[in-house]
Amino acid sequence: MIDHITIEVGDLEKSKLFYERGFAPLGYRLSFGKEGVFWAFDVGNGCLFEIQRTGEKTPLTHLHVAFRVKSKVEVDAFHRAALEAGAEDNGAPGPRPDYAKNYYACFVLDPDGYNIEAMINEA
Repeated sequence: MIDHITIEVGDLEKSKLFYERGFAPLGYRLSFGKEGVFWAFDVGNGCLFEIQRTGEKTPLTHLHVAFRVKSKVEVDAFHRAALEAGAEDNGAPGPRPDYAKNYYACFVLDPDGYNIEAMINEA
């Protein structure tokens, strides 16, 4: 299942207003963010759609997709398999307490340089 998708935008504030207004009829709302850096919108079922400013360096890329998995073992297995398939490491499996208390994830860059994440956020 996709947990969140992050896209790069040219004008963060203009895009924030666009998505706030466009998502309103769908019941999607601004959830959290950091002024001048990124905004996350709750699109239901615990999933997020995020926008980020341009010009960031790795680990941020033009497109980021995070897949929610069932266990830390799956995070580790995804990381190994992705590297064996030619991905570039962009963050080894491990805890990410700066994201959430029980967040565990890994990051790889796919053949086109997009940041792909496998993650679990245990309650």
